[in-house]
Amino acid sequence: MRDAPMTRLDALKRGFVGRPLASGQLGETELPKTLALPVFCSDPLSSVAYATEAILAILAYGGLSFYGVAPWLAATVALLLIVVVASYRQTIYAYPNGGGAYTVSRDNLGLTPSLVAAAALLVDYVMTVAVSVAAGVTALTSQFSGLLQHQTLLAVGFTLLLTLVNLRGVKESGKAFAIPTYGFVLGIYVMFGWAFYKIYVVGEPFRAVSADYHVVPGQLEKTGGLLTLLLVLRAFANGCTALTGVEAISNGVPAFRKPKAANAANTLAIMAFFSVTMFVGITVLALRAHVRIGEAPAVFGLSSEPSALSQIARATFGPGSPAYSYITFFTAGILILAANTAFNGFPQLASILARDRFLPRQLHNRGDRLVFSNGILILSGAAIALLIGFSANVATLLQLYIVGVFVSFTLSQTGMIRHWNRVKAGTAVPPAGLDPTTPAGRARLRRSQSINAIGAAFTGLVLLVVLYAKFTHGAYIAIAAMAVLFMLMRSIHRHYDQVSAELAPTEEQLNLALPARVRAVVLVSKIHGPTLRALAFARATRPHSLVALTVQVDADEAQALQREWAELNLPVDLVTVTSPYREVTRPVMRYVRELRQRSPRDVVEVYIPEYVVGRWWEQLLHKQSALRLKGRLLYQPNVMVTSVPYQLQSGKRRAQRLRDQAQRRRPLASMRHGQPAGARVSGSATPAAGIAVGNESGAGVSSEAGQAEQAEQAEQPVPAASKRP
Repeated sequence: MRDAPMTRLDALKRGFVGRPLASGQLGETELPKTLALPVFCSDPLSSVAYATEAILAILAYGGLSFYGVAPWLAATVALLLIVVVASYRQTIYAYPNGGGAYTVSRDNLGLTPSLVAAAALLVDYVMTVAVSVAAGVTALTSQFSGLLQHQTLLAVGFTLLLTLVNLRGVKESGKAFAIPTYGFVLGIYVMFGWAFYKIYVVGEPFRAVSADYHVVPGQLEKTGGLLTLLLVLRAFANGCTALTGVEAISNGVPAFRKPKAANAANTLAIMAFFSVTMFVGITVLALRAHVRIGEAPAVFGLSSEPSALSQIARATFGPGSPAYSYITFFTAGILILAANTAFNGFPQLASILARDRFLPRQLHNRGDRLVFSNGILILSGAAIALLIGFSANVATLLQLYIVGVFVSFTLSQTGMIRHWNRVKAGTAVPPAGLDPTTPAGRARLRRSQSINAIGAAFTGLVLLVVLYAKFTHGAYIAIAAMAVLFMLMRSIHRHYDQVSAELAPTEEQLNLALPARVRAVVLVSKIHGPTLRALAFARATRPHSLVALTVQVDADEAQALQREWAELNLPVDLVTVTSPYREVTRPVMRYVRELRQRSPRDVVEVYIPEYVVGRWWEQLLHKQSALRLKGRLLYQPNVMVTSVPYQLQSGKRRAQRLRDQAQRRRPLASMRHGQPAGARVSGSATPAAGIAVGNESGAGVSSEAGQAEQAEQAEQPVPAASKRP
C-alpha cells in the first residue's frame, strides 16, 4: 500500500517535538547523575553568577565602606546553603517517591500549609524562569552592548526555545543542557586557578574596570544604627538568591535511575560542593579586584555597567581574550538554562496538585514525549508575561524573588520534624534501612530530626528577613500572587468535590432502571444522504415513538419538503414547527420541552445528522447551527443527543490518511518493543473504518478523527454514530 502523506499539522508537531513515546518507555527517560545535574541543578549552580553581585549592589547604597561586610554575608549564605542541602538530603531518603514541600506539608502539617507551600513554589518557579533568562540576556548584553535595546525580545525568544526543548522530553533536555552547565563549572574553576596564579605567583595587578568608581552622593542612603542593620539585611536577602532551585531534586527523585534516593542525594551533595565553592570564590575575587556594582548603573553615575562576573573574568584573562569570551558565553548559557530547573519542577508539582484535584485535571496528563506538556506551556506563558511586564530587568525581578523559596523551605523542614516524630510513634513509614526500634536506628533518626530542625530555624529566620527587607520593594506582588493561587486551588478542589458528590450513583441508577419510554426525534432540513442515514439509525434503535422534525423558516421550502416526503413515502411522520423569526434553535427546544412535559418520565432522544469534512477551511463554509443546538440540548434533563456523521469525500480521504498513518506507526512501535511487525495482541484483524474531523458540530461532540485514531491503535471498529448524554 502506498504511504499516505502525514498532515501538515502532524508533520510540524513531529518536527519540533519528535515522535510520540509509549507509556512503557517511561523508564527510558530516567536520568543518570551526569544528566540529572544539569537538569535539576542548573538554577542553583547559575545563581552563583549573580548572588555576589546582588549583595554588593545593595551594600553600595551605604557607600563603598560597606563592602567590608560582604565576606561575612557571603559566609552566612554559604553556611545556609549547606544547612538547607543537608536538610533536603533527609527529605529525599524519607520521601523516595518525591518529597517536595507540598508533599511533606500535606502528610505532616495538613491541607492549608501544603497549599501555601504549593502556591509559593509555583510562583517561585515562574520567577526562576523570568530571572534566569533575564540574567542570561544581561550577561550577553555585557559583551554586546548593541543588543541592549532588544533585551526583552531576546528574553522572550530564549524562553520559547527552552519551552521547545523541554517539550521534547526530560532526557533530551538534559543532553542539550549538559555542555553549557559543565562548561560553565569548568570555566569558573579555570578562572579561579588563573587568577590565583596571576595574584600570588606572577604578582600582576588584579583590578576590575570599576575599581575606581565612586557612588554618586545623591544615590547614598541614610545609615547609622537601625538603618545600617536594615541595609545589611537587604543585602543578605539579595544574596540568598544562591539558594534558589535547591528543592528541585527532592521533587524530582522519581526521574533518577535506581537507586533513586541515593542517586538524588548524591547529586544534591555534588551540587552543594560546586555552588558553595564557586560562590565563595567569586565573592573573594570580586573583593580582591575591587569590583564596584550598583543595583542600577546610576548609583555610580553611569548609563550601563558590566556584571560583576564579567568584570572578574576581564581582570583575570584580559578584555577580548578567548577565555574572557568563553566565560561570557557559558555564563549567559547557564543563566538562561537555569530556567530548566523550573521547567522540570513546575510541571511535576502541577501534576501532583492536579492528581489531588487542586488544579485542572489536564495538568496531570503526560504529552507525546512523556512530559507534562500543559504545565510546561503554562509556565512558559506566565514567565513571558513577567519578562514583558518588567522589560526583562533583573534588578526589578529579583525584588519579587526569594519569598516563595523560603516559604517552601520553612514549611518543608517543619514538616520533616513532624515526620520524624511520626516515625518514632510508628505512624509513618521509616526510610529504607532505618529501624527506629534499634539504638543505631534511633540515633540516626535523632540526627536527621536535628538537621531538619536546624534547617527549619535557619530558613524561618531568613524568611522573616526577606519579607521585611523586600516587601515594599516588590515582594508584595509575589505574595499577592501566592494568595490568589491559594484561593484558586481551594475553589478548584471544592468544585471537584461537588462534582464527585453529584456523580455518585444513586440506588435507582445502580439498579439500571429503564426509562418508561424513549421518544426519538430526528432533525431534518432537507432530504439527502445524512437525513436518510439518521432516520435509518433511529429506526434501528427501536424507540417507542419516532418523528422527523423540521423547522419552517421559509414557507415555500417547507411545503416542498412535505411534498417530497409524501412522494417518497418515508415510514416516519414529519412534524413541522414554525419559526416566524427565522430561528432554528428555539423552536426545536420548545418542541422537546413540550414532549417532556407531556411525559416527564420518558427520555427524549434527538438525532442530529451531520456531514463531516476533511479540511479546516471547509468548516468555515457551513453553518454552526448543530453546535449551538447541541449546546442548548445538553442542559435539558432527560434529553439525549446523538450525532449521526456522514462523511463527504474530503472527510473519507482524511480518514484514510489517518488509518494509513496508524498502520505505519504500528510496525515502528512493535520494533521498538521487540515485537514482530505483524503481531497482534488482541482485537479485530480488520482496520477500523475511521471518520475524519471537520464536522459542523465543533465542541461538545466526539472528535471522529480522534475516535478513528484511537480505534486504529486499539484495533477496534469505530461506531457509526457518537452518542452524548
